[in-house]
Amino acid sequence: RPRDSIMRQAGRYMAIYRKLAEKYPSFRERSETTDLIVEISLQPWEAFHPDGVIIFSDILTPLPALGVPFDIEDIRGPVIHSPIRSEEGLKALHPIDLDKLNFVGESLKLLRKEVEGSAAVLGFVGAPWTIATYIVEGGTTRTYTTIKRMCHTAPHVLKTLLSHSTQAISEYIIYQIEHGAHCIQIFDSWGGQLPPDMWESWSKPYIQKIVSTVRDKCPETPLVLYINGNGGLLERMKGTGVDVIGLDWTVDMADGRNRLGTDISVQGNVDPESL
Repeated sequence: RPRDSIMRQAGRYMAIYRKLAEKYPSFRERSETTDLIVEISLQPWEAFHPDGVIIFSDILTPLPALGVPFDIEDIRGPVIHSPIRSEEGLKALHPIDLDKLNFVGESLKLLRKEVEGSAAVLGFVGAPWTIATYIVEGGTTRTYTTIKRMCHTAPHVLKTLLSHSTQAISEYIIYQIEHGAHCIQIFDSWGGQLPPDMWESWSKPYIQKIVSTVRDKCPETPLVLYINGNGGLLERMKGTGVDVIGLDWTVDMADGRNRLGTDISVQGNVDPESL
């Protein structure tokens, strides 16, 4: 595979996607219905024929399968009506029920069959810290106040939540690989909201555990790690053991390559507001 690359999931800006979204206005329906997932995933591939097809999904998609239901509201975005912030809240969690995610497995199988030999099929997951921010905060946040406070006031609760998420995400990655994904990207989207020393404690060990678990079962599958706002974390990210580091769009690729060395692949990203 190339040492350096640019990758971005196309789709939402395309007229063909917007037309389909008008017909199916619920994001949950679009991202949890096999036929729609496959159709949307293939739209950019059929238009541009890149060498990768990313499954149309969301990092929160597996949450109901482990005991955390959520809704997506037009203005607020994802909403978790029963955030977990205490030992009592942890009782809602259970091992991930992959049968409830069969639409992901079926979609990956169909995508693999559709593009076999022409493109790689890419799956993705959220990292434990990022998933936990949604579960604890109850949705999207700009301050991360509650979960950062928990690091100090209820560390045992947060560690239990992170450990449970780590096991679930590991199983979900393996499930995606077994159903056709050639590569998996781990999005620690909100890891950049932590100072480096806190990221070392509250995110990195859990990503390392995921990498180790997946390597045991699927040693040949490349794993990519991306953090939004990762300029101060690049060298630390390398220590997770992933195969590829995804650069934040604010990091120059040449600088990223110099900082990371030549023994790991680098993936670039463009400014989303420029498209």
